[in-house]
Amino acid sequence: MSHTAHIRSHRKPRRSASTLAMRAGVAGGVLGTLAVAGASGSANAAEPVTQTLELPTLTADLAAQAAQSADATEQAAANYQLQAERDAAAAKAAKQAKADLADAKEKAAEAKKKAQEAARKEAAARASRTAERTTLSTTADAGSTTISTSTSTSTSTATGSAAAVISFVKAQVGKAYVSGATGPSAYDCSGLVQTAFKQVGISLPRVSQDQSTAGTQVSLSNLQPGDILYWGNSGAAYHVAVYVGDGMFVGAQNPSTGVVERPLSYDPPTGAVRVL
Repeated sequence: MSHTAHIRSHRKPRRSASTLAMRAGVAGGVLGTLAVAGASGSANAAEPVTQTLELPTLTADLAAQAAQSADATEQAAANYQLQAERDAAAAKAAKQAKADLADAKEKAAEAKKKAQEAARKEAAARASRTAERTTLSTTADAGSTTISTSTSTSTSTATGSAAAVISFVKAQVGKAYVSGATGPSAYDCSGLVQTAFKQVGISLPRVSQDQSTAGTQVSLSNLQPGDILYWGNSGAAYHVAVYVGDGMFVGAQNPSTGVVERPLSYDPPTGAVRVL
């Protein structure tokens, strides 16, 4: 025997009969409950089962939700595509507008350059004409006395072809000036000269540039009735007329004056040619 066996607190307690009986009753009750439950389950299994399933309803709802989701996705995709197309169109329009603006600026610059060049040429031509007229005026003023003196009696002594030419041009005084006209009711400067000399069988070129080189060059101090006067350079004359003697000439001056008879000092010529 253990040396502590005589101590009560160290002994294993014995189970009483009542405790064992209680545990046996509980176990029996549990087993009985299980048996009843099993029997009930068997009885219920033999009967037909009637139950309403909610699965089809749930499936229909899910299909509707899926369809709505698909529609929303398709709409979103369409919106994205439309927005992308709009963005692309806007970018293309902006690019085209930029190109058009650059082209317009280039054309404007080119037009401005051409206008400036034309203005420069016109100014140069105007300055050249002014200088030319100034030179002619100075030369004519210096020699006008000599010209008048040397030809003071030439009209009365003009005969033959010269007299016929002078008579014709004087008869045209007062008629209109029309560019390109050669008579009989209107003339330009070279048209009058050409038609006048045609009366005596002499064929002259049509324009003043060529008429200024058609005959023999003569000095303004040695003019004779019937000589052709020209303004500008020989071969590049811009105006012609016929010297009629006594320091006078007849010419189709311009649209405002028409055919007139004027003194040499009115518009001093540059030079003269003789074809008679």
